Amino acid sequence: MNLYLLSPELALIHGALLVFGISLFEGRGRMAARVAALFALSAVVASAVSVMNGWQGDLFYGAYRVDLFSQLFKLVITLGAAAVILFGRELKDIHESVRPEYFLFLLLGTLGLVILVSSVELITLFVALELSSYALYLMVPLRRERPGLRVQMESAAKYVMFGVAATGILLFGMSYLFGLTGSTYFSEIAPALAARWSDPAAILGVAMVLAGLFFKLAAFPMHIWTPDVYQGASNETTAFIAGVPKAGAIAVIIRFLLCADPSDGTLAMTLTVVAVASMFFGNLAALVQKDIKRMLGYSSIAHAGYVLLGLVTLKAAGYAAAVFYIFGFVVMGLAAFLVICQVSRDGENVLIEDLSGLHTRAPLAAFVLGSSMFALAGIPPFVGFTGKFVLMTEALRSGYTLLVVLAAVNTAIGIYYYLSVVRVMYFAEAGDRPAVRMDAVASVVGVVLLLTVLAMGVLPSRLLEAALTAVRGVTL
Repeated sequence: MNLYLLSPELALIHGALLVFGISLFEGRGRMAARVAALFALSAVVASAVSVMNGWQGDLFYGAYRVDLFSQLFKLVITLGAAAVILFGRELKDIHESVRPEYFLFLLLGTLGLVILVSSVELITLFVALELSSYALYLMVPLRRERPGLRVQMESAAKYVMFGVAATGILLFGMSYLFGLTGSTYFSEIAPALAARWSDPAAILGVAMVLAGLFFKLAAFPMHIWTPDVYQGASNETTAFIAGVPKAGAIAVIIRFLLCADPSDGTLAMTLTVVAVASMFFGNLAALVQKDIKRMLGYSSIAHAGYVLLGLVTLKAAGYAAAVFYIFGFVVMGLAAFLVICQVSRDGENVLIEDLSGLHTRAPLAAFVLGSSMFALAGIPPFVGFTGKFVLMTEALRSGYTLLVVLAAVNTAIGIYYYLSVVRVMYFAEAGDRPAVRMDAVASVVGVVLLLTVLAMGVLPSRLLEAALTAVRGVTL
């Protein structure tokens, strides 16, 4: 076996084992943070080297595939995890006694997602999905209790219940696919489904699998948990949940869609309905929110709808546009949550009004958050604009004119609540609110995220080409 193909996974496994050892001792939160950051960054380097060198190969009897498609996603997933660990290493709202365990679960959740994007066999995929999910189930309730408030427990309960329901739907759909094709390998499922696509059971099986995966993406109708979990979890946990698992979900959804018949109108119509419902529900609900995390929770539902614009086409170019957009969304979300973590003095939730006068209290933080809001709103020259433009272009080329018009309307709705955050930061009086201190590490991470959001918007061609090459190179 070529173990170098597994270098990102091995880095995360070794990091998780070391953090587990550290968790056996009291008061080792800072050491656990340093070890977690070191091995997360090692996984980033390993993923980057894999992408640059074009490593490819099948492992574990063909159940695990390393290719450009999987390695691009691993690079984004590990970058997201490393960023959260670096700017959230203080864990203000996590009790000191459980901080090592928190970093352990974060590394294990990242490991599950990294395994997920390389899984080309249903059982392997399911195990990876559950590893990533159970780690997050445990991270949500770890938030410190506040007097008279146990919202994190309610959020955790909702997250688990919806997760269990999604898992049941996913397994039911997988059982249909296995019953129809007699195999759990994508390489055998795809041609067997192509021969039996006229069978309603084939479409139903794929639809149920997609519905289960929509839970990770926070897309309609599996979206109800999102605002409550965003609000109830700690700021650092929400920063991770808000973007990183969604990248893994898109990778798996694309693999399943490659098994479908691209000429089928039923699946495309289903995805169109999900996209429209996600966009309208997310944007309209976000308009009235006061808690910025809850607002971002609803907006993430809308962004799931935007991503589906590319998937609706059932074409390689559309999938590549979706990959580009979800990568940009991860970076935009991380930039926003970095500032939220810094503004929150004791780990408490941040209301939009708490950002009043932020440009005088922390100019860099205000600039990073403002740029993130502009990017999420789809305003040039940031990646949000470029990503939406590419998605709408591909959908328009495939004949989904009405869908593009509705997406444009939703983008206009989103501009209102995103720019309301900018207005509060730059035009409202700070009052007696204290200055916000950003340490050196958070400042560096913020600048890097800001430059990435700008670079992806201004110079998108290389990443788009890499995404298209990766999608076209996927062999089931």
